Amino acid sequence: MKKQLLLIVAMLLPMVASAYDIAVENAEGIIIYYTYINNSTELQVTYKSYSASGRYGSNYTYTYYGYENVTDLVIPDEVTYMGRTRKVTSIGYNAFKDFRALKSVTIPNSVTSIGTSFEGCTGLSSIVIGDNVKSIGTSAFKDCSALTSINIPNSVTSIGSSAFYGCKGLKSVTLSNNIAYIDDFVFYGCASLESIIIPDGVTGIGEKAFTNCSNITSIIIPTKITTIGESAFSGCISIEKIIVNDIAAWCGINFMNYASNPLYDAKEKRLYYDEDSEIIDLVIPNGVTSISKYAFERCTGLKTLTIGSNVNSIGEEAFYLCSNLVSIIIPNSVRTIENAAFNFTNNEGLPVKIISQIMDPQKISNNTFSTNVYNNASLFVPEGTIDKYKACDGWRKFVFIEEGTGGETIPTIHKCATPTISYRQGKLAFNCATDGATCQYSITDTDIKSESGDEVQLTATYTISVYAKKVGCENSETATATLCWIDVEPKTEGITNGIAQVPAKVVLIQTTGGTINVQGCDDGEQVGVYSINGSQIGTAVSQNGAATVNTTLKPGSVAIIKVGEKSIKVVAR
Repeated sequence: MKKQLLLIVAMLLPMVASAYDIAVENAEGIIIYYTYINNSTELQVTYKSYSASGRYGSNYTYTYYGYENVTDLVIPDEVTYMGRTRKVTSIGYNAFKDFRALKSVTIPNSVTSIGTSFEGCTGLSSIVIGDNVKSIGTSAFKDCSALTSINIPNSVTSIGSSAFYGCKGLKSVTLSNNIAYIDDFVFYGCASLESIIIPDGVTGIGEKAFTNCSNITSIIIPTKITTIGESAFSGCISIEKIIVNDIAAWCGINFMNYASNPLYDAKEKRLYYDEDSEIIDLVIPNGVTSISKYAFERCTGLKTLTIGSNVNSIGEEAFYLCSNLVSIIIPNSVRTIENAAFNFTNNEGLPVKIISQIMDPQKISNNTFSTNVYNNASLFVPEGTIDKYKACDGWRKFVFIEEGTGGETIPTIHKCATPTISYRQGKLAFNCATDGATCQYSITDTDIKSESGDEVQLTATYTISVYAKKVGCENSETATATLCWIDVEPKTEGITNGIAQVPAKVVLIQTTGGTINVQGCDDGEQVGVYSINGSQIGTAVSQNGAATVNTTLKPGSVAIIKVGEKSIKVVAR
């Protein structure tokens, strides 16, 4: 009983706990608090201490000390204490939580991770993130309402859920090209955000990632995205345009809820799927295996639909109320068609033709198609299968069933040719052998930096990727290249107008398998290829401005290309 009373008394007493190991002034005389990490070989930024009072449990109230009067903070890349120098490699949990006076922070290149560090810093309006940060943690900048822009360096590979939740002043974000997934709630409530370019490497967008971003007017969806979480763009009431780089990205997406669908314009009664106009003729590529529920619900501009030969399931209400559909081609691969998938009535009363290539029809519900379609459309089925359809639940409701294709030619879905990349007189040129195809390109510059220091190393190197797309075709493979300015020696003497003269030549490097092609060389110039350990694996002499080196490099291998005295690092594709 005595022990229990002591425990209860202890629970009611205020508590004070130290949260740091050392405290050291930075160059501006501001004391910063650190804990030892990684077997005490590195440092993590933390806070001084906290107090907690009240009943034990969820009613604790916390008060943080140590940074309350700090407005501008530069975190050093290393700290010397008692004669020992250690790198600062992370910003820890709650390091600056709720410090409303804080206005600007500079994070050095030594830092590789940012935890839940700046939540509630409502005065924070400027932050510089070092080039080596790999992860930004859950709720890292949550409710930093004064933050207007942020540049996320290409080193970042993950951003935790709710990282920028409630940053209602955030207008622009530059996302890292290495981000593979945009987590749940990351930009929830960023009401000032006007546009977002999602990097090509992103494969998924989490639940409510952009919910209530009410000023976003345009979104570019890249090729590799295969999943978009529930309500990902709910409340994005200002969206005017969705640029879809690959229609395959939309199949399997379950956020087309009519009641809250931000892509549905109540005034014009339409969905925005294409860069310039509504979908009229839709071809689902062969690479798609399923179309989930609501995927194209109320797509009223849609007239013809060809489903790719690898689709095996069509979800509930996938084409519900697509009121202008007149032609549907369903491949033999389809095994499941869910409730109301094609429940529509043609508004104009035009003849509707449905071509099913399914050899062994499976049961479907009686409202998979509308009563109007069952009574008036023409269903064409493969030769020798009409009795199967007439005996199969759902399919047998069609009044008019015939064998054949009704004179229609089933279209073949082709793949666009991979584009070529060339450079001449200051211009990049992309060319695709597929007639009518357009090239979609991405260019990144490794010299784009924003940090502190006395000098910066410039590489004058661009990474280029491009693929071709065409309505009715699958997207091409992506072609990549590296564009370099070599022999760069800026002249600094005698400059009067602030412009340095830079004598340089440009080379374009492309890899295909183990073959490396270098354009822009001087005739007779030696081009060597080396492995990452320095051994030579190929060489060639340039002729007609180009050199081709055949190697045994595997995709993903790093190679060093030496042109004259200049070395360039590339990754084999």
